[in-house]
Amino acid sequence: METFDPSRPAAPAPAVSPTVAPARPAKPRAVASTIVPIRGIGVRYRARIARHLLDLDEHDRYLRFGYAASDEQIRQYVDGLDFERDQVFGIFNRKLAMIAMAHLAYPSDLTQAGFAEFGVSVAKHARGRGYGKLLFERAAIHAVNHGVDTLYIHALSENTAMLKIVRNAGAVVERSGSESEAHLRLPAATFKSRIDQLVADQVGQVDYWIKSEAATLRNMLGTMQEVRDGVREGRHKSGS
Repeated sequence: METFDPSRPAAPAPAVSPTVAPARPAKPRAVASTIVPIRGIGVRYRARIARHLLDLDEHDRYLRFGYAASDEQIRQYVDGLDFERDQVFGIFNRKLAMIAMAHLAYPSDLTQAGFAEFGVSVAKHARGRGYGKLLFERAAIHAVNHGVDTLYIHALSENTAMLKIVRNAGAVVERSGSESEAHLRLPAATFKSRIDQLVADQVGQVDYWIKSEAATLRNMLGTMQEVRDGVREGRHKSGS
């Protein structure tokens, strides 16, 4: 079976996935995403996504994409993101810098395929806070509510953090040399899962709006301070 992996840029050579038995259906949890606001993002965030991924060092790129992707390969990947078909999630700090992101990539014919691909990256300074797990749970809830039967995760076998997340979620992990693949069977959508997603969406939107307003206020105060400093300096030079 040819590997479906649009959550990564094109590697130098194609990979082949092993045959994996599906895991038992597992119900992803959404409560954690209400603690750390996660925002669904669209095409206007393409430049921020590129900045986040380009800031990854060589080893981090290797873990995220399965090889040490070059700047050009990352730019091609970002340029090729299909925001109408796929879903991208981001976590932002108070300065609205993207510190973590996840890509939930759907095949062109979801009805026939029934699965989606998950990829995630977290800025080095923001690790150890559980952001990868939170993004995985958020993406799983979104997938459930959009009719996805199976969540597919491709990771290097040395990427123990990612493999721990998916194992804890109930996925079956199959190792093939230096690479591992996991399949997580998802439950059917319910009224609760749809409410969970709605709440998470609203929390993410409100949090981003508050941070945006705060950033605007900080910039305005900074400009006012510069004006005051300029007036004081002008008076000092004029001797008044």
